[in-house]
Amino acid sequence: MSIDPLDRAKALLDAGQLTEALAVTTPLADHREPSHRALAMHSTALKALGRRDAALVFDKRATMRFANSGVAWHNLAATLGDLGMGAEAVEAMNRAFRLGLDGALSWGVMARAKAAAGDLDGAEQAYREALKRAPQRTEAAIEYADMVWMRRGDLGEAQTVLDTCAHNGGPPTPLLLAKAKLFEAAGDLDKAGDLLSLAAERMPDEIALTMAASQAALERGQLDEAERLALIAESRVPDSPGVLNQLAIVYLARGKADLALEKARKGLAFSPDNQSLLGWTATAARAVGDPLYGELYDYGAMVGVYDIETPPGWDSLEAYLADLASALNALHLYDQHPATQSIRHGSQTTYRLTGAPDPAIKAFFKAIDAPIRQHMAVMGAGTDPTRSRQTGDYRIEGAWSVRLKPGGFHRDHFHAEGWLSSAFYVETPETALDSPEKQGWIRFGQPPFATDPALPAEHFVRPKPGRLVLFPSYMWHGTVPFTTDERRLTIAFDALPT
Repeated sequence: MSIDPLDRAKALLDAGQLTEALAVTTPLADHREPSHRALAMHSTALKALGRRDAALVFDKRATMRFANSGVAWHNLAATLGDLGMGAEAVEAMNRAFRLGLDGALSWGVMARAKAAAGDLDGAEQAYREALKRAPQRTEAAIEYADMVWMRRGDLGEAQTVLDTCAHNGGPPTPLLLAKAKLFEAAGDLDKAGDLLSLAAERMPDEIALTMAASQAALERGQLDEAERLALIAESRVPDSPGVLNQLAIVYLARGKADLALEKARKGLAFSPDNQSLLGWTATAARAVGDPLYGELYDYGAMVGVYDIETPPGWDSLEAYLADLASALNALHLYDQHPATQSIRHGSQTTYRLTGAPDPAIKAFFKAIDAPIRQHMAVMGAGTDPTRSRQTGDYRIEGAWSVRLKPGGFHRDHFHAEGWLSSAFYVETPETALDSPEKQGWIRFGQPPFATDPALPAEHFVRPKPGRLVLFPSYMWHGTVPFTTDERRLTIAFDALPT
């Protein structure tokens, strides 16, 4: 019996064989009269590969071909929302509702669409509708709880959203992990650590909880416990890149850099482009004096500093940046930092700026094209993990804005989903930048957790309005905290080779 090619594509997607699935769906979706399912499956494959703009073409084609299908309009709304095109996503989702859709998934799409469009009250109402229909749906509960935290800083209200979902049968592991992140965001590391420790003890088969408990113990200085938990995880999934990454972190904290490098290298053998493993491999190589560190952290060639040209339509760079700041400030609707991000004492936009309709934001992505291409040319070809992925072209994978308040900073971090990452400065804390401590400067090379030996930052770049800094996504980078009564407004994005 022959297998339906779309059933085969679905099986390939479920198995994570994305390129193979796309090869199956492409001729079916490109057919002169493609089926509804072929268009939907092809869009799903493209989105799984990060090609959301390409997926949008097929979602639009589905609504043209099957205009009375609520599912087609739902799919279009989801993709529009993923691309940050909030107003268009809301319009498409309203069309789906008029055609009869009313399920939890659709209300979740509407919640994200309204949030992307800046209608936060509407987004909260949509999340409540989603949870009314499927109270055990963890994805909606976690997103809603994070929105409550960012809007009002009300830890109790956010926790109640998660607890209600758990009481209604939501899977406990993602809810517990989200709850711990909220405690961390509120600055209560002890509550987060105690929660994860108890959860790991009671649910020993949940490796994600064991790993999170290990990390929480490390951050509280409980290194014996951190190592014990990481070794438990390794005994159960010895070839997991994530577990090997966690062991590398713990061994660096314990002064066992040689073991850290061994575990990180083993992890890279399974996942060679894993940005976290690359970051920790470099850190371990630095700690033991391995020349691999110089290859991965070639600051001279890999960190580029570029001042953009004034975009067409503006008389000066200052005038352009003023309009860009105004557009970005209108998108900063939250009072608190996201629970899962690296910023502290500031806010972050949560949807892709590439979909924003404002002319100044659109001009930004044209203005950075030349510097990105220049940086790729400067880096050139090579065998290291960054240069070896060069194709001569790129796409923006994600883009967001961060606004730091006085005392704000970025914890040292890397970008797990990127290849090249960035910091673009719109407004800078000028008084702070001139301080002896380099307050407000971007720093490179300092890991986010204490290591033995200590590994302080090695490279600093002074921000200024209109300046773009580009670097490999695995490089540790953060902001030196500033104490002056000033703000810092930036755009960050990740680029991937195409």
